[in-house]
Amino acid sequence: MFGWIVRLVSRLFFFTGYVGLNSSFPDPLPAEEERRCLEAMTQGDELAREKLIEHNLRLVAHIAKKYASPKRDSDDLISIGTVGLIKAVSTFNASKSKTLAAYAARCIENEILMSLRAEKKQNGEVYLMEPIGTDNDGNEISLCDILGTDANHVHNEAERSMEAERLWQAIDDVLSARERTVVKLRYGIPCGRCMAQREVAAILGISRSYVSRLEKKALTKLYSRLGEK
Repeated sequence: MFGWIVRLVSRLFFFTGYVGLNSSFPDPLPAEEERRCLEAMTQGDELAREKLIEHNLRLVAHIAKKYASPKRDSDDLISIGTVGLIKAVSTFNASKSKTLAAYAARCIENEILMSLRAEKKQNGEVYLMEPIGTDNDGNEISLCDILGTDANHVHNEAERSMEAERLWQAIDDVLSARERTVVKLRYGIPCGRCMAQREVAAILGISRSYVSRLEKKALTKLYSRLGEK
């Protein structure tokens, strides 16, 4: 029942959000507003958590630039660094760290460095004709199939843009703050990396089974709003 919703969310969350918009990251919060958000977050306010993450994305972009190179795209590093930022906001303890920015900077940098070390161990190559999955009919598809022709690319981009608009409107209209947080983490917004339920549970301080229930409830709401295709 939820298959197309999951595919839609996964696909669109990778191409939308903040990853490709680092020039439009919101400014850091004033100290007093940040303090209020941190206090609200400890009381379970998911909107406060989202706000803290969004207003510290500029810090991620700044740190990512230090590790960018012609062979390493800064947007990829921003995606990785945002995972560190999410962890930092979720685990920040004012009694142990002087400021959220200082603590987040360490977490962001650590996440990027861990990814770079893991990358060195892989050194694999991706071939355009190598199978990467199957389509709805069970036929193998390759990266070349996904890239398609120029005409297909333009059509797909336009279609994706319309789908994204509908999806974002549905997310804002029907999901609670916590459901939005779970869906964003599970399907890779704003970091571009989809997290396992156990990772989401650790970040939010809830059980994996509760994450599963929240995700299913959110997908049910999106399914009802968007209608089955």
